Amino acid sequence: MRSGRIAARLLAPLAGALLVSACATPGQYELAQRDPLEKVNRGVWAVNQGADKVLIKPVTKVYRTVAPKPVRQGVSNVFANLTEPWSFVNNVLQGKGDRAGRNLARFLINSTIGIAGLWDPASKLGARPAPEALGQTLAVWGLNGGPYLVLPLLGPSTLRDGIGSGVAAYADPVKYAINHADINVWYKRGYLAAYIIDSRSQLIERGGDAFLESSLDPYAAARSAYLQIRTAQIANQDDQGGATQGANGVPAPAGDSATMPSTGAPLPGDDEPAAPLPQSSAPLPGDDAPAAPAAPAAPQPGTAQPAAPLPQSAAPLPGDDAPATPRP
Repeated sequence: MRSGRIAARLLAPLAGALLVSACATPGQYELAQRDPLEKVNRGVWAVNQGADKVLIKPVTKVYRTVAPKPVRQGVSNVFANLTEPWSFVNNVLQGKGDRAGRNLARFLINSTIGIAGLWDPASKLGARPAPEALGQTLAVWGLNGGPYLVLPLLGPSTLRDGIGSGVAAYADPVKYAINHADINVWYKRGYLAAYIIDSRSQLIERGGDAFLESSLDPYAAARSAYLQIRTAQIANQDDQGGATQGANGVPAPAGDSATMPSTGAPLPGDDEPAAPLPQSSAPLPGDDAPAAPAAPAAPQPGTAQPAAPLPQSAAPLPGDDAPATPRP
């Protein structure tokens, strides 16, 4: 208890000084993109990568091998459910009553019907996630991101988000309860270790490793990705519908007309193409009837009868030249 109060007292003036410096820089992420602390950040990045290679990633791989996917999903659901109270507080601070109501509904439903958050029945009941953090609240209040930071073990951040993480360590209701719980300190450390391993497993699940391995500069790629994701989170793009999905899931630019799927059926208002007529020997109405073969006409009285064709025979007829007989 006493150590927590001392840390809070030390953190408050530091946070105030950092906030003042952050407010002095115009632009949401202008300073973060310039990365004036790049040299220091790359040093922390290298340390983090070394710790990940030696310890965190191997342990995570063992966890992913031993625990089947449904179990890992359940663990992730539990940690996600424990973030709902802090998201509720930040949505209230931002004046977003609808999102705060969803946080409350999700926490109550998933903690009871979902058995401590192992399952997520709230989503099926229409209560979509509405995550918020103090860094997002500070952004809504008008504070820019400040310089880009790489925090030990926590990874990519900004000055504003780093302040939010520091305050959340003591103000988050769940973390506050864990820090002040009368339990063995190893249980608290076990909770933190499980959280780190679960976060690392989700990074693998989402293709984070493949993304960094395919980048020429993983540090710069991680910085760019973090700033883009954070911008989307601050804007609550998860609540903004109407974006048309383009190829590979990339939203199409606004105003682009949707491409109609290619089908054989005519669309309403289109001129229907003439269907090919079926082949038939019967004449269609209006067609000229084909000339039928003429039947032999009946003989009229007093007209000469046409001579019937003579039968073919090998016998010579009178007047025919006799064939030359071979000489003996």
